[in-house]
Amino acid sequence: MKLLPFLALLGCSAVVAQTLPPPSRTVYRCEDGGKVNYSDSPCLGAKKLEVEPTRGMNKSTGKQLQGQDVRREHLREGFAEMVKPVTGMDAKQLDQAGRRQRLSPDAQRQCRILDQQLPAAEAAESTAKADSELAAAQQRLLDLRAAYRKLRCE
Repeated sequence: MKLLPFLALLGCSAVVAQTLPPPSRTVYRCEDGGKVNYSDSPCLGAKKLEVEPTRGMNKSTGKQLQGQDVRREHLREGFAEMVKPVTGMDAKQLDQAGRRQRLSPDAQRQCRILDQQLPAAEAAESTAKADSELAAAQQRLLDLRAAYRKLRCE
């Protein structure tokens, strides 16, 4: 009898886990009213940060501790290195291409367009001189980043 609530909770968590968006390694540093917030959602004037999760921990004995997810990541990186002469992609690019395969053809096309537009918009923001020019560049960059996230291009 006590097992039934646990199984129901486990089933609910599996359903919730399937509907969550994929984790992002892009974090935005946003300032609002003098307060600094970090989020995976872009905001106006955000500074983009790339984060790299830890990949295990070594004890003082020298024994390496790694989770199953880190071991899978090492295997994917090895596979990417093996097929790099054929694909021309590194591990991150191959992983991104695999995630994008699940998107519709139209979404994939839009992601490729955004891949080209985002660096230009980031450059425009960094070189903006006047306040009005900066505000327009930041708004354009925010719109592009929001579209990138909404399409799940990451």
